[in-house]
Amino acid sequence: MSDCVFCRIVAGQIPSTKVFEDEQTLAFMDLGQVNPGHVLVTVKKHAENLYALDDVQAAAVARAGTRVARAIREAFNPEGLSVYQANGKAAGQTVFHYHVHLLPRHAGDGMELTWPVKNPPREKLEEYAGKIRGKMGSE
Repeated sequence: MSDCVFCRIVAGQIPSTKVFEDEQTLAFMDLGQVNPGHVLVTVKKHAENLYALDDVQAAAVARAGTRVARAIREAFNPEGLSVYQANGKAAGQTVFHYHVHLLPRHAGDGMELTWPVKNPPREKLEEYAGKIRGKMGSE
């Protein structure tokens, strides 16, 4: 996809600072470093979001992300690590090529993620779960 910035990074048309690469994935430093060691892990073959991943890509990005996360911990000794991944504009996705942020965290670093907790009753949770289970099929 010639208009996809991450496809162009994967193809070497745009420079990146590579951290890790295998057949399915590429991990590189985020230009917008929130904290030192902020890495993006992406699939090489274009997939717009989580819904578009095939099983091989999903497994590969999880494997690469775990490997890179461990290396970030060893290299930077953060107090924590946030893993961010957004699907669709409403969720905050800005680059429409599947990727995961590995973000080293420290107390007081200015990053916040909050959401309005609704606390529905157990019956409502069972209803929601049933809807999801009903759509799982035999994937």
